[in-house]
Amino acid sequence: MRDGFIKVAAVSPKVRVADIEYNCKEISAYAKSLADKGAKVIVFPELSITGYTCQDLFFQDKLITAAKEGLIKIADNTRDLDAIIFVGLPFEINGKLYNVASAINRGKIIGIVPKTYLPNYNEFYEARHFYSGKDLETKVVLQDEEVNVTTNQIFGCKSMESLKIAVELCEDLWVPNPPSINHGLQGATLIVNLSASNQIVGKGRYRKELVSGQSARLVSGYVYASAGPGESTQDVVYSAHNLIAENGKILSQSKLFEEGAIMTEVDCNYLLAERRRMTTFQGNVPNEKYVNTVFDLKKDETSLTRTIDPNPFVPSSKEERAIRCNEILSIQAMGLKKRLEHIGCKTAVIGISGGLDSTLALLVTAKAFDLLGIDRSGILAVTMPGFGTTDRTYDNAVKLIGEMGGTFKEINIADAVNQHFKDIEQNPANCDVTYENSQARERTQILMDLANKNNGIVIGTGDLSELALGWATYNGDHMSMYGVNVSVPKTLVRYLVQYYADETENVALSKTLYDILDTPVSPELLPPEEGQISQMTEDLVGPYELHDFFLYHMLRLSQSPDKIYRLAQLAFSEQYDNATILKWEKIFYKRFFGQQYKRSCLPDGPKVGSVAVSPRGDLRMPSDACANIWLKELDEIE
Repeated sequence: MRDGFIKVAAVSPKVRVADIEYNCKEISAYAKSLADKGAKVIVFPELSITGYTCQDLFFQDKLITAAKEGLIKIADNTRDLDAIIFVGLPFEINGKLYNVASAINRGKIIGIVPKTYLPNYNEFYEARHFYSGKDLETKVVLQDEEVNVTTNQIFGCKSMESLKIAVELCEDLWVPNPPSINHGLQGATLIVNLSASNQIVGKGRYRKELVSGQSARLVSGYVYASAGPGESTQDVVYSAHNLIAENGKILSQSKLFEEGAIMTEVDCNYLLAERRRMTTFQGNVPNEKYVNTVFDLKKDETSLTRTIDPNPFVPSSKEERAIRCNEILSIQAMGLKKRLEHIGCKTAVIGISGGLDSTLALLVTAKAFDLLGIDRSGILAVTMPGFGTTDRTYDNAVKLIGEMGGTFKEINIADAVNQHFKDIEQNPANCDVTYENSQARERTQILMDLANKNNGIVIGTGDLSELALGWATYNGDHMSMYGVNVSVPKTLVRYLVQYYADETENVALSKTLYDILDTPVSPELLPPEEGQISQMTEDLVGPYELHDFFLYHMLRLSQSPDKIYRLAQLAFSEQYDNATILKWEKIFYKRFFGQQYKRSCLPDGPKVGSVAVSPRGDLRMPSDACANIWLKELDEIE
């Protein structure tokens, strides 16, 4: 339960139709086994105590009575388990039979939720046996205590405020207005669904999309437990398709037709943070009376078994990555196309260093020119070798410009910068920040003046990761007239260039792009050592894969420094030791807060993903905010 994680399980036990004693033993055994493995929320299928396919046996008083006794037996069997357990059964109230879910916590039956929508079409005829619980609000006595019976019920955990559970049953999810919509608006962060969904061709995929979509719509966790092959196969077959989702992402799913359990962790704190960010989420809270039922769980560590992606900005699937890269390149190019079109500009000025960022910017600019039907010769691509430029990056810059069809221009900045050093009385042998930044500002001045001279605009090359860290010279590479890479993180820049290299039919261009991909990331502002790059960016500022991870989890998911550190340990267990992760996370927070002033005056540029730092869009952050409380949390880590 630490950091808002709760371990949840969806179970399809082996069922014998109408064999209540057997079913209750199976349910109890699964509950104990899963609780022993750390599961705190355990969900069984619809009518799992009796079996869903009892048909007219549901009219039998013996079955109804035995089911109720079985529920009490399950509660008694699980009294020592630190979990909340949801099981399904037929339940009679005032001469009417309802299809219900019962919640059990530490041996007590704490609430009953009736099914709202009863399917009565095709192979389903639930209305033959059950009444809808839509308007049912009452209490029943179980274990000598009154228990609430209502659909409008939320189970809140005393020891974890972010865990609020609501229930729907099978068909409730498949209708136009599922009860879970109101549940979510009333604060439920986890929806559990006790289901008996039969399997036909194509239904598994649709079911998966339905669960995923509902969890996204509600910004919630969703645990879907479905009946399995033990149900009667008289006319249909049940596949035990269990699903666990979180805000649109399927965290775990079972294989079809395999009885058993799936288990993973849902991050309730993240879900609440998402809801806070989406101010429209609570825009239409239904005016309905809800019952709040309290349960309790022990506070514990909650060992994490879910996959923590070390590259959250980059899809792991090659196919999905290709789709993403194509879409991002299109967004970047369309943004620049509109700007050029609006101001009637047919010249773009761009500095090409032979590095990844300027390469990507040139690829995007070329695509924008193609979309506008403008000859690429209108791209004035300028290489500006200086004190740190190596033959490799220079040669790649020259080749790249030629292969892309831009107009090549070379301006060596050494003389101009040396004159500037004389003007400001800077010793050229002192390779300090002034030595470095003077070169960056000279290059920007050249680009800006060339843009004026050629009636063009300067295309910015800096990426999202550099902006997050403030790794840019103020009014140097920090400035442009349109920054096409401003919301592309460094870890993704590489894949975008690689995608272009793989897709192009120009063999020479592809070869050049791959050599650029193989070149170490460097600003090349310090003199080379034996002709090789002497200044490695990641040695100075830290590994970009770590910083992009920190950025995503801090800015996109609003997670705390301690939680991010914990997740980074899991994500990068094979790459970095704990001390290294902690060191660079502290650097990240110091730089992120200390460099906001550079982001407060950013040029325009297209947003391509869910993380961006534009002062006009996603990040309205004061330039003088203190990082003390974030850094203090990291300092307290042992």
